[in-house]
Amino acid sequence: MPLFLAAIYGLIAGIILCLTFGTVFFALIQTSIERGYRSGVQIAMGVVASDAFFIFTAIFGTSFLPQINHFDKWIGAIGIIFLVILAIGNFLKVPTLEPKTHADNRSRRRSNLKYFLKGVALNALNPINFMSWAAIAAYLRTKGRYDLSEMIVFFSMSLVGVGATESALAVYANRLRRLLTIKVIYYINIATGLVFLGVATKLLWEEFLK
Repeated sequence: MPLFLAAIYGLIAGIILCLTFGTVFFALIQTSIERGYRSGVQIAMGVVASDAFFIFTAIFGTSFLPQINHFDKWIGAIGIIFLVILAIGNFLKVPTLEPKTHADNRSRRRSNLKYFLKGVALNALNPINFMSWAAIAAYLRTKGRYDLSEMIVFFSMSLVGVGATESALAVYANRLRRLLTIKVIYYINIATGLVFLGVATKLLWEEFLK
C-alpha cells in the first residue's frame, strides 16, 4: 500500500468518524454557539488528543496500561456520572445570545483548558470510540496488510481529518448564532442534555444492568 493512498484513506476515515450525532458532536455545536468558535475548537483539540491515545493503544497494545480490576466498570461509572452532570447542567442553563468573554489572559487560559479537558473526557468516556479505532487497526493489519509505517501515516492523517472536521463544525456552528433566538438556544440546550442523558442510560444498561 503506497503511503499516499494510506494518507488519503486515513483522512477520509477521520472525517467520516466525526460525522456521527454523539455526545461530542452536540457538545461541540452547543459550545460554539454559546461561547464562540474558539471554545468549540478547544473541544475538538481535546478529542484529537484522546483519539491519539486510543490509536497508540490500538497499534501498540495495552500492555503498558496499569492492570486494574474491573477497569471497564470504573470507566463506565465515571462516564455515567460525568454525562448526568452535563445533562443536568444543560437543563438548568439559562440561554443567552452573547458568547461569554474573559477579562484577562489567565481566565482565558483556564477556559481553554476547561473545554480541552471536556473534549478529552467526552471522547474518552465513550467506549465505542476506542473500539472503533481498535477495529480499524485490526482490519488494517489483517485485511489491508499495512506495515507499521503505513499505519502511522494512516492514523496521523485520520487525526488531521478529525481535528479539521470538528474545528470546521465549531466555526460554522458559531456563525449560526446570528440566526438563533433565545427559545431556539433553549431547545438546543435541552436536546443536548437529552443526548447526554441517553448515552448515560445506554452505558448504565450495557455495563451494569444487561
